[in-house]
Amino acid sequence: MRLLYFHQHFATPRGASGTRSYEFARALIARGHQVSVICGAHQLSGLELPYDEAKGWHRGDVDGIDVISLPLAYSNHGSLFHRGLAYVRFALRSVRLALELDCDLVFATSTPITAVIPGLAAKWLRGKPFVFEVRDLWPELPRALGLRNPFLLGGMSLLELLGYRSADACIGLSPGIVEGIRARADERLPIVMIPNGCDLEVFHPSKRAKLTLPGIGPDDFVAGFTGAHGVANGLDALLAVAEELKRRGDRRVKLVFIGDGKEKERLAAKAAELGLTNCHFFPPVPKADLGAITASLDCGLMVLRDIPAFYLGTSPNKFFDYLAAGIPVMNNYPGWLAGLIEEHRCGIVVPPGNHAAFADALQRLAADADTRRAMGAAARGLAEKEFARPILAGRFIATLEAQVEA
Repeated sequence: MRLLYFHQHFATPRGASGTRSYEFARALIARGHQVSVICGAHQLSGLELPYDEAKGWHRGDVDGIDVISLPLAYSNHGSLFHRGLAYVRFALRSVRLALELDCDLVFATSTPITAVIPGLAAKWLRGKPFVFEVRDLWPELPRALGLRNPFLLGGMSLLELLGYRSADACIGLSPGIVEGIRARADERLPIVMIPNGCDLEVFHPSKRAKLTLPGIGPDDFVAGFTGAHGVANGLDALLAVAEELKRRGDRRVKLVFIGDGKEKERLAAKAAELGLTNCHFFPPVPKADLGAITASLDCGLMVLRDIPAFYLGTSPNKFFDYLAAGIPVMNNYPGWLAGLIEEHRCGIVVPPGNHAAFADALQRLAADADTRRAMGAAARGLAEKEFARPILAGRFIATLEAQVEA
Protein backbone atom coordinates (compact mmCIF):
# COMPACT_ATOMS: atom_id res chain seq x y z
CA MET A 1 0.00 0.00 0.00
CA ARG A 2 1.19 3.50 -0.88
CA LEU A 3 -0.11 5.93 1.73
CA LEU A 4 -0.34 9.71 1.66
CA TYR A 5 -0.32 10.86 5.28
CA PHE A 6 -1.32 14.49 5.92
CA HIS A 7 -0.33 15.88 9.34
CA GLN A 8 0.48 19.58 9.58
CA HIS A 9 2.26 19.23 12.94
CA PHE A 10 4.32 16.09 12.22
CA ALA A 11 7.36 15.64 14.50
CA THR A 12 10.12 13.10 15.09
CA PRO A 13 11.75 12.01 18.38
CA ARG A 14 14.47 14.56 17.65
CA GLY A 15 11.84 17.24 18.09
CA ALA A 16 9.84 18.30 21.14
CA SER A 17 6.30 17.46 20.13
CA GLY A 18 4.04 14.41 19.90
CA THR A 19 5.35 11.62 17.67
CA ARG A 20 2.21 9.54 17.13
CA SER A 21 2.32 10.01 13.35
CA TYR A 22 6.04 9.22 13.19
CA GLU A 23 5.59 6.02 15.21
CA PHE A 24 2.60 4.86 13.16
CA ALA A 25 4.34 5.65 9.88
CA ARG A 26 7.34 3.60 10.99
CA ALA A 27 5.05 0.71 11.90
CA LEU A 28 3.43 0.87 8.45
CA ILE A 29 6.84 0.74 6.80
CA ALA A 30 7.85 -2.24 8.94
CA ARG A 31 4.70 -3.93 7.64
CA GLY A 32 5.91 -3.39 4.05
CA HIS A 33 3.91 -0.29 3.13
CA GLN A 34 5.22 2.94 1.58
CA VAL A 35 4.46 6.18 3.42
CA SER A 36 4.73 9.79 2.30
CA VAL A 37 4.05 12.31 5.04
CA ILE A 38 3.05 15.86 4.09
CA CYS A 39 3.53 18.36 6.90
CA GLY A 40 4.15 22.02 7.65
CA ALA A 41 7.06 23.70 9.41
CA HIS A 42 7.34 24.35 13.12
CA GLN A 43 10.24 24.75 15.53
CA LEU A 44 9.49 21.60 17.53
CA SER A 45 9.36 19.15 14.61
CA GLY A 46 12.96 17.92 14.72
CA LEU A 47 13.06 17.90 10.92
CA GLU A 48 16.16 18.94 8.97
CA LEU A 49 15.46 18.27 5.31
CA PRO A 50 17.11 19.58 2.12
CA TYR A 51 15.23 22.32 0.28
CA ASP A 52 14.10 21.74 -3.31
CA GLU A 53 13.88 25.17 -4.94
CA ALA A 54 12.10 23.84 -8.01
CA LYS A 55 9.33 22.28 -5.93
CA GLY A 56 9.28 24.90 -3.19
CA TRP A 57 9.44 22.40 -0.33
CA HIS A 58 11.79 20.47 1.92
CA ARG A 59 11.91 16.75 1.21
CA GLY A 60 13.90 13.79 2.45
CA ASP A 61 13.97 10.34 3.98
CA VAL A 62 13.33 10.28 7.72
CA ASP A 63 13.95 6.79 9.08
CA GLY A 64 12.33 5.27 6.00
CA ILE A 65 9.48 7.80 5.81
CA ASP A 66 9.29 10.02 2.72
CA VAL A 67 8.63 13.44 4.29
CA ILE A 68 7.56 16.53 2.37
CA SER A 69 7.66 19.60 4.60
CA LEU A 70 5.95 22.66 3.15
CA PRO A 71 7.70 25.89 4.24
CA LEU A 72 4.63 27.24 6.02
CA ALA A 73 5.66 28.37 9.47
CA TYR A 74 3.36 27.83 12.43
CA SER A 75 3.59 28.92 16.05
CA ASN A 76 1.08 28.44 18.85
CA HIS A 77 2.21 31.85 20.09
CA GLY A 78 0.47 33.43 17.10
CA SER A 79 -2.90 35.15 17.06
CA LEU A 80 -6.07 33.32 16.07
CA PHE A 81 -5.89 35.01 12.66
CA HIS A 82 -2.30 34.00 11.96
CA ARG A 83 -2.81 30.43 13.15
CA GLY A 84 -5.96 30.14 11.07
CA LEU A 85 -4.13 31.50 8.03
CA ALA A 86 -1.38 28.89 8.51
CA TYR A 87 -4.03 26.15 8.65
CA VAL A 88 -5.73 27.27 5.44
CA ARG A 89 -2.47 27.75 3.54
CA PHE A 90 -1.29 24.27 4.46
CA ALA A 91 -4.62 22.72 3.46
CA LEU A 92 -4.70 24.45 0.08
CA ARG A 93 -1.13 23.52 -0.80
CA SER A 94 -1.80 19.97 0.33
CA VAL A 95 -4.73 19.64 -2.07
CA ARG A 96 -2.36 19.78 -5.01
CA LEU A 97 -0.26 16.98 -3.58
CA ALA A 98 -3.37 14.93 -2.82
CA LEU A 99 -4.30 15.19 -6.50
CA GLU A 100 -0.82 14.60 -7.96
CA LEU A 101 1.08 12.09 -5.82
CA ASP A 102 0.66 8.39 -6.47
CA CYS A 103 -1.15 6.57 -3.67
CA ASP A 104 -3.58 3.80 -2.77
CA LEU A 105 -5.06 5.53 0.29
CA VAL A 106 -5.14 9.01 1.80
CA PHE A 107 -5.00 9.57 5.54
CA ALA A 108 -5.48 12.94 7.26
CA THR A 109 -5.21 13.73 10.95
CA SER A 110 -6.40 16.79 12.81
CA THR A 111 -5.76 19.15 14.47
CA PRO A 112 -6.57 21.42 12.73
CA ILE A 113 -9.91 20.54 11.15
CA THR A 114 -8.65 21.99 7.83
CA ALA A 115 -6.46 18.87 7.56
CA VAL A 116 -9.54 17.14 6.17
CA ILE A 117 -9.47 19.24 2.98
CA PRO A 118 -6.76 17.30 1.05
CA GLY A 119 -8.49 14.07 2.07
CA LEU A 120 -11.77 15.31 0.64
CA ALA A 121 -10.01 16.33 -2.59
CA ALA A 122 -8.47 12.89 -3.04
CA LYS A 123 -11.77 11.18 -2.25
CA TRP A 124 -14.03 13.34 -4.40
CA LEU A 125 -11.76 13.97 -7.41
CA ARG A 126 -9.68 10.78 -7.54
CA GLY A 127 -11.91 8.24 -5.84
CA LYS A 128 -9.16 7.30 -3.39
CA PRO A 129 -10.07 5.61 -0.09
CA PHE A 130 -9.87 8.16 2.70
CA VAL A 131 -9.41 7.64 6.46
CA PHE A 132 -9.90 10.62 8.77
CA GLU A 133 -8.35 10.75 12.24
CA VAL A 134 -10.00 13.09 14.73
CA ARG A 135 -7.87 14.37 17.61
CA ASP A 136 -10.32 17.05 18.81
CA LEU A 137 -13.99 17.67 18.12
CA TRP A 138 -14.54 20.81 16.05
CA PRO A 139 -16.29 23.19 16.55
CA GLU A 140 -17.29 21.84 19.99
CA LEU A 141 -13.88 22.41 21.57
CA PRO A 142 -13.17 25.91 20.15
CA ARG A 143 -16.69 26.94 21.17
CA ALA A 144 -16.11 25.62 24.70
CA LEU A 145 -12.88 27.64 24.85
CA GLY A 146 -14.72 30.84 24.02
CA LEU A 147 -14.71 31.19 20.23
CA ARG A 148 -17.89 33.01 19.19
CA ASN A 149 -17.33 33.94 15.53
CA PRO A 150 -20.32 32.35 13.75
CA PHE A 151 -18.53 32.17 10.39
CA LEU A 152 -15.53 30.30 11.83
CA LEU A 153 -17.73 27.98 13.86
CA GLY A 154 -19.95 27.33 10.88
CA GLY A 155 -16.99 26.59 8.64
CA MET A 156 -15.55 24.16 11.18
CA SER A 157 -18.90 22.43 11.54
CA LEU A 158 -19.23 22.05 7.77
CA LEU A 159 -15.72 20.62 7.37
CA GLU A 160 -16.35 18.23 10.25
CA LEU A 161 -19.59 17.00 8.70
CA LEU A 162 -18.05 16.62 5.22
CA GLY A 163 -15.14 14.70 6.70
CA TYR A 164 -17.36 12.26 8.57
CA ARG A 165 -19.71 11.78 5.65
CA SER A 166 -16.95 11.38 3.03
CA ALA A 167 -14.43 9.22 4.89
CA ASP A 168 -14.36 5.46 4.43
CA ALA A 169 -13.40 5.11 8.11
CA CYS A 170 -12.69 7.38 11.06
CA ILE A 171 -10.33 7.08 14.01
CA GLY A 172 -11.09 8.86 17.28
CA LEU A 173 -8.56 9.33 20.05
CA SER A 174 -10.98 9.13 22.98
CA PRO A 175 -14.45 7.82 23.88
CA GLY A 176 -16.00 11.27 23.62
CA ILE A 177 -14.50 11.85 20.19
CA VAL A 178 -15.87 8.53 18.95
CA GLU A 179 -19.31 9.49 20.30
CA GLY A 180 -19.08 12.88 18.61
CA ILE A 181 -18.23 11.31 15.26
CA ARG A 182 -21.01 8.76 15.59
CA ALA A 183 -23.57 11.50 16.29
CA ARG A 184 -22.94 13.15 12.90
CA ALA A 185 -21.68 10.33 10.68
CA ASP A 186 -23.52 7.74 8.66
CA GLU A 187 -24.43 4.82 10.91
CA ARG A 188 -22.50 2.44 8.65
CA LEU A 189 -19.21 4.32 8.99
CA PRO A 190 -16.48 2.23 10.67
CA ILE A 191 -15.20 4.18 13.69
CA VAL A 192 -12.24 2.92 15.73
CA MET A 193 -10.90 4.36 18.98
CA ILE A 194 -7.11 4.47 19.02
CA PRO A 195 -5.87 6.76 21.80
CA ASN A 196 -2.42 8.22 22.10
CA GLY A 197 -0.01 5.60 23.33
CA CYS A 198 2.98 4.83 25.49
CA ASP A 199 6.53 4.73 24.20
CA LEU A 200 7.74 2.06 26.56
CA GLU A 201 11.44 2.36 25.80
CA VAL A 202 11.79 6.16 25.57
CA PHE A 203 9.83 6.64 28.80
CA HIS A 204 11.19 3.81 30.94
CA PRO A 205 11.35 3.71 34.75
CA SER A 206 14.95 2.45 34.56
CA LYS A 207 15.97 5.94 33.39
CA ARG A 208 15.06 7.44 36.76
CA ALA A 209 17.89 9.48 38.30
CA LYS A 210 18.36 12.56 40.44
CA LEU A 211 17.15 15.60 38.53
CA THR A 212 19.82 18.16 37.73
CA LEU A 213 17.43 20.97 36.79
CA PRO A 214 18.28 24.45 38.16
CA GLY A 215 16.47 25.23 41.39
CA ILE A 216 15.77 21.58 42.22
CA GLY A 217 17.45 20.09 45.28
CA PRO A 218 18.24 16.40 45.93
CA ASP A 219 15.53 16.06 48.58
CA ASP A 220 12.77 17.94 46.75
CA PHE A 221 9.52 16.28 45.71
CA VAL A 222 9.15 17.25 42.05
CA ALA A 223 5.77 17.30 40.32
CA GLY A 224 6.13 17.95 36.61
CA PHE A 225 3.94 19.21 33.79
CA THR A 226 5.38 18.34 30.38
CA GLY A 227 3.52 19.69 27.37
CA ALA A 228 1.82 22.65 25.77
CA HIS A 229 1.29 25.77 27.90
CA GLY A 230 -1.91 26.89 26.18
CA VAL A 231 -5.20 28.43 27.18
CA ALA A 232 -6.85 25.01 27.21
CA ASN A 233 -4.40 23.66 29.78
CA GLY A 234 -5.60 25.92 32.57
CA LEU A 235 -2.18 26.12 34.22
CA ASP A 236 -3.21 28.98 36.47
CA ALA A 237 -4.64 26.18 38.61
CA LEU A 238 -1.12 24.97 39.31
CA LEU A 239 0.00 28.45 40.31
CA ALA A 240 -2.91 28.51 42.77
CA VAL A 241 -1.70 25.17 44.16
CA ALA A 242 1.80 26.60 44.46
CA GLU A 243 0.38 29.58 46.36
CA GLU A 244 -1.37 27.21 48.76
CA LEU A 245 1.84 25.24 49.33
CA LYS A 246 3.70 28.49 49.94
CA ARG A 247 1.05 29.58 52.46
CA ARG A 248 1.53 26.29 54.29
CA GLY A 249 5.27 26.84 54.45
CA ASP A 250 6.04 23.77 52.31
CA ARG A 251 9.47 24.19 50.77
CA ARG A 252 9.94 20.62 49.59
CA VAL A 253 7.24 20.27 46.90
CA LYS A 254 8.35 21.87 43.63
CA LEU A 255 6.31 22.31 40.46
CA VAL A 256 8.22 22.00 37.18
CA PHE A 257 6.83 23.23 33.85
CA ILE A 258 8.55 21.85 30.73
CA GLY A 259 7.32 22.88 27.29
CA ASP A 260 6.15 25.91 25.36
CA GLY A 261 2.96 27.70 24.44
CA LYS A 262 1.11 30.97 24.23
CA GLU A 263 0.60 31.17 28.00
CA LYS A 264 4.10 30.33 29.14
CA GLU A 265 5.57 33.84 29.42
CA ARG A 266 2.51 35.12 31.24
CA LEU A 267 2.55 32.19 33.67
CA ALA A 268 6.25 32.59 34.41
CA ALA A 269 5.80 36.33 34.98
CA LYS A 270 2.82 35.73 37.27
CA ALA A 271 4.75 33.13 39.28
CA ALA A 272 7.62 35.61 39.72
CA GLU A 273 5.22 38.40 40.73
CA LEU A 274 3.66 36.14 43.37
CA GLY A 275 7.05 35.08 44.66
CA LEU A 276 6.39 31.41 43.87
CA THR A 277 9.90 30.06 44.25
CA ASN A 278 8.38 26.58 44.16
CA CYS A 279 7.56 26.99 40.44
CA HIS A 280 10.26 26.42 37.81
CA PHE A 281 9.85 26.92 34.07
CA PHE A 282 11.99 25.20 31.44
CA PRO A 283 11.98 25.18 27.61
CA PRO A 284 10.80 22.25 25.50
CA VAL A 285 13.02 19.17 25.53
CA PRO A 286 13.51 16.76 22.60
CA LYS A 287 11.49 13.62 23.16
CA ALA A 288 14.64 11.50 23.18
CA ASP A 289 15.78 13.42 26.28
CA LEU A 290 12.37 13.99 27.85
CA GLY A 291 11.99 10.30 28.71
CA ALA A 292 14.72 10.37 31.35
CA ILE A 293 13.43 13.64 32.84
CA THR A 294 9.87 12.34 33.04
CA ALA A 295 10.97 9.09 34.68
CA SER A 296 12.87 11.15 37.25
CA LEU A 297 9.83 13.15 38.34
CA ASP A 298 8.04 12.13 41.52
CA CYS A 299 4.66 12.55 39.83
CA GLY A 300 3.18 13.83 36.58
CA LEU A 301 0.62 16.63 36.42
CA MET A 302 -2.41 16.07 34.17
CA VAL A 303 -4.15 19.46 34.20
CA LEU A 304 -6.83 21.00 31.97
CA ARG A 305 -9.40 23.74 32.26
CA ASP A 306 -12.67 22.61 33.81
CA ILE A 307 -14.62 22.30 30.56
CA PRO A 308 -17.03 19.37 30.06
CA ALA A 309 -15.85 18.98 26.45
CA PHE A 310 -12.52 17.80 27.86
CA TYR A 311 -13.94 15.11 30.12
CA LEU A 312 -14.28 12.45 27.44
CA GLY A 313 -12.84 14.31 24.45
CA THR A 314 -9.08 14.45 25.05
CA SER A 315 -6.15 12.04 24.79
CA PRO A 316 -3.09 14.01 25.96
CA ASN A 317 0.36 12.67 25.13
CA LYS A 318 1.71 13.65 28.53
CA PHE A 319 -0.71 11.33 30.34
CA PHE A 320 0.61 8.31 28.45
CA ASP A 321 4.20 9.45 28.92
CA TYR A 322 3.65 9.51 32.69
CA LEU A 323 2.22 6.00 32.58
CA ALA A 324 5.14 4.67 30.55
CA ALA A 325 7.64 6.35 32.88
CA GLY A 326 6.06 4.60 35.86
CA ILE A 327 5.21 7.69 37.91
CA PRO A 328 1.94 8.57 39.70
CA VAL A 329 -0.45 10.86 37.83
CA MET A 330 -2.16 13.84 39.47
CA ASN A 331 -5.34 14.75 37.59
CA ASN A 332 -7.70 17.69 38.19
CA TYR A 333 -10.69 17.03 35.92
CA PRO A 334 -13.24 14.21 35.60
CA GLY A 335 -13.68 11.95 32.60
CA TRP A 336 -12.25 8.81 31.07
CA LEU A 337 -8.65 9.48 32.12
CA ALA A 338 -9.72 10.12 35.70
CA GLY A 339 -11.62 6.83 35.54
CA LEU A 340 -8.48 4.99 34.41
CA ILE A 341 -6.44 6.54 37.22
CA GLU A 342 -8.96 5.54 39.87
CA GLU A 343 -9.63 2.07 38.48
CA HIS A 344 -5.96 1.15 38.21
CA ARG A 345 -4.82 3.10 41.28
CA CYS A 346 -2.02 4.77 39.36
CA GLY A 347 -2.46 8.29 40.74
CA ILE A 348 -4.80 10.72 42.44
CA VAL A 349 -7.84 12.54 41.05
CA VAL A 350 -8.86 15.81 42.69
CA PRO A 351 -11.98 17.91 42.04
CA PRO A 352 -11.66 20.77 39.52
CA GLY A 353 -10.83 24.08 41.15
CA ASN A 354 -10.08 22.61 44.57
CA HIS A 355 -6.53 23.89 45.03
CA ALA A 356 -6.38 22.88 48.69
CA ALA A 357 -7.24 19.27 47.81
CA PHE A 358 -4.57 19.33 45.09
CA ALA A 359 -1.98 20.59 47.57
CA ASP A 360 -3.10 17.98 50.11
CA ALA A 361 -2.60 15.21 47.56
CA LEU A 362 0.88 16.42 46.61
CA GLN A 363 1.91 16.57 50.24
CA ARG A 364 0.55 13.06 50.89
CA LEU A 365 2.55 11.69 47.96
CA ALA A 366 5.65 13.55 49.08
CA ALA A 367 5.39 11.93 52.53
CA ASP A 368 4.68 8.38 51.34
CA ALA A 369 7.35 6.77 49.17
CA ASP A 370 5.66 3.36 49.32
CA THR A 371 2.45 4.74 47.82
CA ARG A 372 4.42 6.51 45.10
CA ARG A 373 6.17 3.28 44.17
CA ALA A 374 2.91 1.30 44.12
CA MET A 375 1.16 3.89 41.97
CA GLY A 376 4.15 4.11 39.63
CA ALA A 377 4.22 0.34 39.19
CA ALA A 378 0.47 0.34 38.46
CA ALA A 379 0.96 3.12 35.91
CA ARG A 380 3.67 1.17 34.10
CA GLY A 381 1.55 -1.98 34.18
CA LEU A 382 -1.37 -0.13 32.58
CA ALA A 383 0.95 1.29 29.93
CA GLU A 384 2.25 -2.14 28.99
CA LYS A 385 -1.12 -3.87 29.04
CA GLU A 386 -3.37 -1.42 27.22
CA PHE A 387 -1.46 1.48 25.67
CA ALA A 388 1.82 0.11 24.33
CA ARG A 389 2.56 1.73 20.98
CA PRO A 390 2.90 -1.61 19.11
CA ILE A 391 -0.60 -2.66 20.24
CA LEU A 392 -2.13 0.59 19.04
CA ALA A 393 -0.07 0.62 15.84
CA GLY A 394 -1.41 -2.83 14.98
CA ARG A 395 -4.97 -1.56 15.38
CA PHE A 396 -4.13 1.49 13.26
CA ILE A 397 -2.60 -0.56 10.44
CA ALA A 398 -5.53 -2.98 10.39
CA THR A 399 -7.96 -0.06 10.05
CA LEU A 400 -6.10 1.36 7.04
CA GLU A 401 -5.52 -1.99 5.35
CA ALA A 402 -9.22 -2.82 5.60
CA GLN A 403 -10.08 0.24 3.49
CA VAL A 404 -7.64 -0.67 0.72
CA GLU A 405 -8.87 -4.26 0.66
CA ALA A 406 -12.56 -3.26 0.65
